[in-house]
Amino acid sequence: MKKILFAAVAALLLVACDNKSKNTFTLSGKISNATGKMLYLEEVPVGTMDPVIVDSTPLSPDGTFSLQAPSSESAIYNIRIDQNFYPVVAVINDHPKVEVEVEMSKENNLFSEKYEVKGSPASQAMKTFTTRFNEKLQSIFTRLKQVDSLHNSKASENEIEFLKQAIANDASTLKEYTLSEMKKSDNVALTMFQLGYYQSTANNPGFGLEPLNNEQVTALIADLVKKNPNHSGLASLHKSMQAEMERLNKSNWVGKQAPDFVLPDINGKPLALSSLKGKYVLVDFWASWCRPCRIENPHLVAAYNKFKDKNFTILGVSLDQTKEAWEKAIKDDGLTWLHVSDLKFWESSVVDLYGFDGIPFNVLLDPDGKVLAQGLRGVELEKKLAEVLQ
Repeated sequence: MKKILFAAVAALLLVACDNKSKNTFTLSGKISNATGKMLYLEEVPVGTMDPVIVDSTPLSPDGTFSLQAPSSESAIYNIRIDQNFYPVVAVINDHPKVEVEVEMSKENNLFSEKYEVKGSPASQAMKTFTTRFNEKLQSIFTRLKQVDSLHNSKASENEIEFLKQAIANDASTLKEYTLSEMKKSDNVALTMFQLGYYQSTANNPGFGLEPLNNEQVTALIADLVKKNPNHSGLASLHKSMQAEMERLNKSNWVGKQAPDFVLPDINGKPLALSSLKGKYVLVDFWASWCRPCRIENPHLVAAYNKFKDKNFTILGVSLDQTKEAWEKAIKDDGLTWLHVSDLKFWESSVVDLYGFDGIPFNVLLDPDGKVLAQGLRGVELEKKLAEVLQ
């Protein structure tokens, strides 16, 4: 999985702070149709992103509960039943006392079917944002299924492109909606939640959303720090993000000559990257065991088929450990371009050469071997190729 700067704020349930001081936060209410033994109240410190249990209580027969925690900074709190992976509900402590009524799903009691929150405008705004965001996301998902159907029915390229453009428009609208809601927010916890919710969704290439880039996220966090200078957790996050930005800048190849390398191809013959000069080349670092890579592969196949006759090719560089797994993934995913690998996993020489610490990772080279872009995923790859291969 690719480690990226905005992963630090991509968790769905984050803590964020403002300058208000509170002594104790009380979250009470009722959970219907719940099964389990214990309720836990969690805080997720913004500096570490590790959930911290701050209170617990046995799950009463009638579902009523009351949980408390010391609260000096505005934050998001999760209620979790037993050790279930998904929290039941999340709220913001913009008021000392918040009430919730939660109805768990009868079909799957690991998930809440609906909930109401009282005494917390920020929590209500978070709920509204999530609901509207998911409605817009569902529209994109429906269109994506329609694209798959058109491909299967061998529809015309014009029909498919028209639908893809509609998806791109929907994705752009969803991004603008998120930015607009963040701008309207007057609660830092809410703003951080909205940022994390969008980024975590956009990092799934299957939805075709464009994540905010590192510079945009850094600027947003810096602005929050200026407005909330006494927030220790936010300041800690900002500091760690700045350090990560410095590290990433050192591995930024855009505008630089791509380092050459020679690795065995699928038949064991040495293949040099420099041998592909004269073409636009996407050097794609991936592996058969990397799920995000495999999810991204259909986008690569679509881009390759669309632009392969325009002096464009792909060189797949695998971090696999066995030839069998490598070859099988190439065949299963229909990756018909050139492939190389020394089958050394993370010990491959290309890892240090290009300075990446996660996959999928790629660099797009011009015919002279200079890097035009890096980290292109989903629709962004086709957009960039359309731009340079006019």
